[in-house]
Amino acid sequence: MPEEPNPLRHKLPRHLKTIGIAAVCVGVAVAALGIVTRVSADQSVAKWTNAVAVPIVKVIDLNGAPHAQTLVLPGDVQAFNVAPIFARVSGYVKAWYVDIGTPVKAGQTLALIDTPDLDQQLIQGKADLNMARANEGLSRTTAARWAGLLAQDAVSQQDADTKNGDLAAKIATTAAQRANVGRLEALEAFKRITAPFGGVVTTRSTNIGDLIAAGAPGSTPMFTVADESRLRIYVRVPQSYSASVKPGMTATFAVPEYPGRTFVATLAASADAITPMSGTLLVQLQIDNTDGALKPGDYAQVRFKLPPQAGAIQVPSTALIFRDSGMTVAVLGPDGRVAIRPVTIGRDLGATVEIASGLTAADRIIDNPPDSLRNGDRVQVATAATPAGGSHATP
Repeated sequence: MPEEPNPLRHKLPRHLKTIGIAAVCVGVAVAALGIVTRVSADQSVAKWTNAVAVPIVKVIDLNGAPHAQTLVLPGDVQAFNVAPIFARVSGYVKAWYVDIGTPVKAGQTLALIDTPDLDQQLIQGKADLNMARANEGLSRTTAARWAGLLAQDAVSQQDADTKNGDLAAKIATTAAQRANVGRLEALEAFKRITAPFGGVVTTRSTNIGDLIAAGAPGSTPMFTVADESRLRIYVRVPQSYSASVKPGMTATFAVPEYPGRTFVATLAASADAITPMSGTLLVQLQIDNTDGALKPGDYAQVRFKLPPQAGAIQVPSTALIFRDSGMTVAVLGPDGRVAIRPVTIGRDLGATVEIASGLTAADRIIDNPPDSLRNGDRVQVATAATPAGGSHATP
């Protein structure tokens, strides 16, 4: 008996099955395309990351000719002659005639000292000299008289010798008193304080009525006279540069009160000895200062132009690497890999340093190397279009 149709049963159309299969295929294709795209992107990112991981550096060749060196050192400007003037005699300041900044000539009176004690000593010395002269005259007359009596055998030779000896003693006493008077008269000349040479009074520490104690410990000079027409500049040169600094060479210097202006001085002399405490050589430069532009006591910044040393290797200070093992530089090998080399600095020239050992003229060093750079790392050399320092464009 044939099965009767069920009105509740629904039969799917045949084309719907085909649509489902096509949808499944499309989904699989989309998933596959997404996976391929993701893998390609991951590979691209990995490739870019590896490229970025190789630092781009600037390389400096050392086979160029050495350049002249500039050595900058502090200098102390001093007057060619400086004289602190102390009193030679004790007394009271009677008058002073010059103040600070006053130009003076050699022998010009600066002050007068009233010395009552010295005046009385001179009066007494002259009186003693007169007495000695009188005694000498009397002794001379007596000795001559006794010499006449001795010729007549009226006195003994002993008595005549005694009178002659007394005359010699009186002559010596007169000479001593004369010397004493001369000493006191010389001291009297020191009542007048004079300038030892032409210059400018730079200090005055006395006033009328001040008590002057000559030779007192720790006493202050009454005046200070400085010859500012010519100046000395003292510079302490480090021992490593001492062989390059020689008398006759010139140097330029600047002082703070004249910004932008430079002065030229000539190296006149050196101490020819290294100071043990500082390890420096004291040198003296001289300059004419007739225009009075410079002042003693100025601080000067002195620049020496030193000739380049044969075989010297100079590198920028930015190429140095400071690490626990000491001072090093990064050298680029022919295979594009880095070699970290320890070096010894001979002289520090400021912007550049002179290498004493550790490098050769054929080396190629890396300027301003990254802190992360290690021995054996691969690097890229910067070109004009690719600046050093790791500047890259994002993909």
